[in-house]
Amino acid sequence: MIGREKVRSAKLLVAGDVMLDRYWFGDVNRISPEAPVPVVRVGRTEERLGGAANVARNVAAIGAGASLLSVVGEDEAAVRIQELLKAEGIDAQLHRDPALATTIKLRVIGRQQQLLRIDFETEPGQEVLMSKLADFEASLKNADLVILSDYGKGGLKHIERMIEAARAAGKSVLVDPKGDDYSRYKGATLLTPNKSEFREVAGRWKNEDDLTERAQKMRSDLGLEALLITRSEEGMTLYRKSERLHVPAVAREVYDVSGAGDTVIAILGVMLAAGASFAEAVQLANRAAGIVVGKLGTAVVHPEELFP
Repeated sequence: MIGREKVRSAKLLVAGDVMLDRYWFGDVNRISPEAPVPVVRVGRTEERLGGAANVARNVAAIGAGASLLSVVGEDEAAVRIQELLKAEGIDAQLHRDPALATTIKLRVIGRQQQLLRIDFETEPGQEVLMSKLADFEASLKNADLVILSDYGKGGLKHIERMIEAARAAGKSVLVDPKGDDYSRYKGATLLTPNKSEFREVAGRWKNEDDLTERAQKMRSDLGLEALLITRSEEGMTLYRKSERLHVPAVAREVYDVSGAGDTVIAILGVMLAAGASFAEAVQLANRAAGIVVGKLGTAVVHPEELFP
């Protein structure tokens, strides 16, 4: 069993799309006279790290070393992300693109329910992305493992070269995928799609045997060592060559699933970097997912929760 000491010695490099998660909390006591929508009287606000920054935050929260590489704009949201990263003890290299609006996800919460989400986003320029690639390659020597968090915002345009560089440096690469073209992730160590993301690429399956066949075909075609499908209330299933491991979900009340995928890949990465087997890493990631969905918004798991 991997303990806290080995976790603290692990160093992870996280790259991908970062964002600022903003929450407006308030009371709902009436319907607007202008349209059939609730009126939220905002009482407090919160700001949290989102996307790849939330992955790095989860890595740091569990006690491992976290470095983050991403692209942001020259705006107030970028400054706030930098402040939050510093507060979490995350070593961040944030490239600035004046033409980019830093991604913001604004959620309006009333009566403990999310009523509305508003997204503000643009894609970074190619020049900034190329400079990020050079920094990524330079950062590999200090990392035990690499996590690439793809939210489809443009920050991983050169992901094929990033995977190639990391593998050439002898580093395992975990990818949280996005979109319908998984050929970009060829050669990675592990992919972590959720069941709807996997279905979008592999098609609908008839039964568990059909799902296993599709998963193993994808794993083989992409040259992956492993494929992990997260399946919400059904738990998660790991596929390796001639091997399938299913872990049932931890039974608890689900409060908010946002950011749960970030927690899963972060804990997987930390445990593998610390020397855990795939089976042990998946068991702990599943436990962490069960904890984090019981919290509101993008949240993290702490060592005392995971290693009681």
